[in-house]
Amino acid sequence: MKKIFNIISSQMAVLTFAGAILAYIHPPSFLIFKNYFLWLFAATMFSLGLVLEVGDLKTEIVQPKRVALGVMSQFSVMPLLVWLVAQYPGFSPAIAIGFIIVGCAPGAMASNVIVFLAGGAVAFSVTLTTVATLLSPLLTPLLVKVLGGAILPVEFWPLTITILKTVLLPLVLGLMIQKRLGSYLQTARDIAPGVAALAIIIICSYAVAANQLRIAQMAIPVMLGVVLVNLLGYIIGWWLAKIYGFAHLYRITLMIELGMQNAGMGVALALKHFPAESALPGALFAVWCILTAAVASGWLRRRIDQNRQLSGEID
Repeated sequence: MKKIFNIISSQMAVLTFAGAILAYIHPPSFLIFKNYFLWLFAATMFSLGLVLEVGDLKTEIVQPKRVALGVMSQFSVMPLLVWLVAQYPGFSPAIAIGFIIVGCAPGAMASNVIVFLAGGAVAFSVTLTTVATLLSPLLTPLLVKVLGGAILPVEFWPLTITILKTVLLPLVLGLMIQKRLGSYLQTARDIAPGVAALAIIIICSYAVAANQLRIAQMAIPVMLGVVLVNLLGYIIGWWLAKIYGFAHLYRITLMIELGMQNAGMGVALALKHFPAESALPGALFAVWCILTAAVASGWLRRRIDQNRQLSGEID
């Protein structure tokens, strides 16, 4: 069982892409999950709560300025980027609001794994994800309402309640149950990333299945918007970290944190509160950002290793 979940988490990019293809070819395979996507997303947040190390959070919280700059960037740069993309006149109101929801979500759990693989500052990544997630019940609905209220009606409190139920509550439960698991905690942590990955794969595949007919019409412009937001998120994240005076590993981390949004959360909120079409940007973003981040992490890790080798030779 452990090996299966390890494979799922390590091959998340490939499996997400494969799930999307299968969902497009045969939608009924994933339409059966229509009534369960919120539960699936709650499972990802519970998994995050299980793997969080409180000690790691403490080491970064002592640098509140760095954390504050990271969270501020997360909830300003990405919402602005998606709002600009949403102005494209070819997008329906539902597609436009879908982009805004994704950009207003916090960072994803997957970003912590990518930062680890890239050789970045893992504790900083985990702290940013945690703090942003804790703030999301307030900031995400507020930003969606401010930026998207003119596109489609946005109800602040229903969005907030959904985030509290599916994000904050499962996260806190995961943290609280750690001590009760005792010797089983490590086993739970070993399979948690795989559980979260499987849930995201199913959620995004369901979103593709529910939008099969629309994908043929809107796939190219929506995909271009996704690629643009993802790429600019990486670029702006890197340069902002440089402006902030962050060390190299922290620049890598902020770059990944901005480029990778919690698209699973965006899809879940879109499916719950807006037309099914609004989930399409989130589903495509989840597939694309995981693919680009997986490639980038390998390249960044090799660069870091090469620089260390050069430093060793110089010494």
